[in-house]
Amino acid sequence: MSQRVFGVTGWKNSGKTTLMARLVEEFTRRGFTVSALKHAHLSFDIDHPGRDSYRFREAGARQVALVSPKRWAIMHELRDEEKPPMEEVLAHIAPCDLILVEGYKKSAFPKIEARSSRSVNQEPLSDNDPHIVAIAFEDETRTNGLPGFDIDDISGIADFIADHVGLTSGVAEKDDAQAS
Repeated sequence: MSQRVFGVTGWKNSGKTTLMARLVEEFTRRGFTVSALKHAHLSFDIDHPGRDSYRFREAGARQVALVSPKRWAIMHELRDEEKPPMEEVLAHIAPCDLILVEGYKKSAFPKIEARSSRSVNQEPLSDNDPHIVAIAFEDETRTNGLPGFDIDDISGIADFIADHVGLTSGVAEKDDAQAS
């Protein structure tokens, strides 16, 4: 992977999405361009019956692009294709400073594990995933030697991620330029 990629992983209800959103906001505030990739386990749809684009997909279009003055999106129907590997999806993301990924528990890229007492499963993922390089926790301190952060320490977690993927110097340079 030539892009800077860092993930947030954890069991359902561990706070992954909230952590992701707060990290996107923090890196954006620091002046970085950030893209986000989320792995959905079940079928999902961003389009709805009755919409023109939905009708095009239902008619058999492999891809449908929606374009407005505020955003654009391309939907790709897999039809009989297999779900693409993460690397293939990343190849479609425009150049940016950092891609934050939610999910993809079994993929090989650096991740922080989110933990919460509200999670459906309390088993630490880091015990079996060497790509988990830190833990963000709500109320626990057991990290098995990995760096640990309170899940609300967004600045500290962002500093760790920036250092891990090589954005640390960019943060200082951009902060210095804004202070001038």
